[in-house]
Amino acid sequence: MDDAGNLKLPLVDHDRYDDAYIADALRSVKSIAIVGASANAVRPSYFVAKYMIDKGYTVFPVNPGQAGKEILGRPASATLADLPQPVDMVDIFRASDAVPGVTDEILAMPVLPKVVWMQLTVRDDASAERLEKAGIKVVMNRCPKIEYARLSGEIGWSGVNSRRISSRKPMMRSGYQSFGIVAQNDDSDD
Repeated sequence: MDDAGNLKLPLVDHDRYDDAYIADALRSVKSIAIVGASANAVRPSYFVAKYMIDKGYTVFPVNPGQAGKEILGRPASATLADLPQPVDMVDIFRASDAVPGVTDEILAMPVLPKVVWMQLTVRDDASAERLEKAGIKVVMNRCPKIEYARLSGEIGWSGVNSRRISSRKPMMRSGYQSFGIVAQNDDSDD
C-alpha cells in the first residue's frame, strides 16, 4: 500500500505480457462483466462471452441497447452500476476512446474488480495507470478467449494446437480447468 492507501502493483510492460501475468489474471477471476456485449452471434463480443461461459466463468453482459433483454440467456445491464453483483473482471469491448468513461464507471463501483481487460486493438495507457493505482490488474490489446485457449493448449498463436500433431481435439474438462488457468470450482470432485 502507498501513503494514500492504494494497493501498489509492480510496473507492468503493457507492450509485452509474461504468460504468468496473463494466466494469473485468468486464474484469479470467476465472474466477468463484458462491456459492449452483443446479442449478434457473429460479433466477437458474443463468441468471447459464449466461450468464457463454456469455460465455467459467470458472464454479465453490459450493453445499454440490450438492457432488460438477454444475451446468451443472461440478463443484460445498461451500465456497470446496474450489475446485480460485484464482478472479478471487466472486459472492455469498446473503442479505445470509450475507455476513459468506462474507467470512471469501474472506479465508481462499490467493489472494484481484480482485473480490467481491454480487447484486441483497445488500449488507453492513462486509464491503465488510474486502474493500476487503484490496485486493479490491467491487460490491454489482448483477448481473454485467445489467451485462455493459447495457455490451456487448445491453440497456439498459429491457430492450431502446436504442442502435438493430432487430428483430435485436446481433451479438456468442461468448466474450470484442472491445469490451473482458472481457479478450481470449490465443489469439484478432484
